[in-house]
Amino acid sequence: MLNGKSLLITGVATEDSIATATVRAALELGAQVRCTAFPRDLDAAKAVIAQVGAEIAVDPLDLTDAAAVASWVATRQGEGWVMDGALHAIAFAPRGALDGEFIDVAAEEVEVAFRTSVWTYAVLARCAQSLRAPKGSSLVGLDFDAGGRAWPVYNWMGACKAALREASRYVARDLGPEGIRSNLVAAGPLLTRAASGIPNFHVLTDAWETTAPLAWAADDAAPVAETVCFLLSDHARAITGELLHVDGGFNAMATAR
Repeated sequence: MLNGKSLLITGVATEDSIATATVRAALELGAQVRCTAFPRDLDAAKAVIAQVGAEIAVDPLDLTDAAAVASWVATRQGEGWVMDGALHAIAFAPRGALDGEFIDVAAEEVEVAFRTSVWTYAVLARCAQSLRAPKGSSLVGLDFDAGGRAWPVYNWMGACKAALREASRYVARDLGPEGIRSNLVAAGPLLTRAASGIPNFHVLTDAWETTAPLAWAADDAAPVAETVCFLLSDHARAITGELLHVDGGFNAMATAR
């Protein structure tokens, strides 16, 4: 499904991440993969990719750093590297933006969460624009739930994910004429490093256990990664501005079983 595709997978840091699961799935489907990691995570990311067992470049890249992004793009252009698709697997919120009273969070913490989790999607879109393959490119981001609900946990990250949904649609609008698609995957709760930073994360997994009609394995990112690969493939060539749920059907249920 991805034979000959050159893909960028961002946000690689740990074995349990959706990014790492996507690297594995993409390789199995025939893609050539390049990865980026936040600079402080570079050694950990390289160790994770080494376990995958393939020769994959892992570049340090902070998408919130405009100068670093410009340098990275220029280097890739100089190498003649083109990008058929990319996964945006980048999100962060200070703990204060995730816990406590929603209305009491400092503006600085919200700004960090928004800049990292939403604005970087537009930055990656610009990278796709600069490095796109002749037949276009596909950009995929990661959402959670997407049901328009206020959770007992998540707080400002929930607000950021709502903003990410709108950002994806605007990217689809602006870059579609250039053959660049923009879609999101709304995943159920997964036990990743990002999840470990969410206070009382069990509230989410407990909700899925009682409500999702299909069994949901919070320790298995493979179903999400496989859907990402579909959206990165030519099978999804007429899909943009969409959000696909990979959540065991949770989003379609009104109440717990």
